[in-house]
Amino acid sequence: MNNRFDISKAPPLRAEPRHAATAAPVQNVPATPGGLVRSTLIAAGAAGAILVLFWLPAEYGVDPTGVGDLTGLTDMGDIKQQLAAEAEADAQAVNDSTPAVVPAEILQRLDRIDAQLAGLAAVIGAPPAAIESSAAPVPEPAEPVETSIAAAPEPAPADPVEAATPEWRDEVSYTLPPGEGVEVKLVMQEGAVARFQWSANGGVVNFDQHGDGSGQEISYEAGRAVPEASGTLTAAFTGNHGWFWRNRTDAPVTLTLRTGGDYAEMKAP
Repeated sequence: MNNRFDISKAPPLRAEPRHAATAAPVQNVPATPGGLVRSTLIAAGAAGAILVLFWLPAEYGVDPTGVGDLTGLTDMGDIKQQLAAEAEADAQAVNDSTPAVVPAEILQRLDRIDAQLAGLAAVIGAPPAAIESSAAPVPEPAEPVETSIAAAPEPAPADPVEAATPEWRDEVSYTLPPGEGVEVKLVMQEGAVARFQWSANGGVVNFDQHGDGSGQEISYEAGRAVPEASGTLTAAFTGNHGWFWRNRTDAPVTLTLRTGGDYAEMKAP
């Protein structure tokens, strides 16, 4: 008996299919037109909010929402605009012809003469113009003055404060609508002293007293909601020295400035 296995007569073997592990499909987020438009609108709204709330107050002092005043960004923008205006004014001044500068000694001498004439007029009861017209070029002994005083009737006592008050050289006035500002400067030599008096005439303004020139800048004093101020301004260096005012109230404010003392000219709008 032949027990040999005949492979040709064996039934064919079938390979069982293997089930390979399949990875979970990756789901892509479809970029639909609606999603793109929505993302664009959100980004534009955020950019607009940043522009109005922060950039405009910090760069230009424009504060339509009031957030700039709360955060101090509006004052920063005002200072930037003021510095830009000063730089433009300095560049314009370089192109213009330089005005003649009156020596400070001559201005001081004129102020002293005016004060002496005003005091003498108060004592003898005559207007200063009459004294100026009758004064000789060369001073003589005071005999004629003593004679006129003896002949004149006894004058009323003069107010010492009024007699000592110097005359103002320049006076300017501006009406500032809400949010508007104005700058006035005096051309001064280093060490020169100018007198000033300004008033908001019943209102209040923000102000910055500063100077620039000779490659230098200085801030003397600043204030918020101030009704008026007066005193003297001593130039720290040769250049332009003065004030910048801005009306931060809801109503127009009339600002009046009077100046006198040692300065060559006033630069005003």
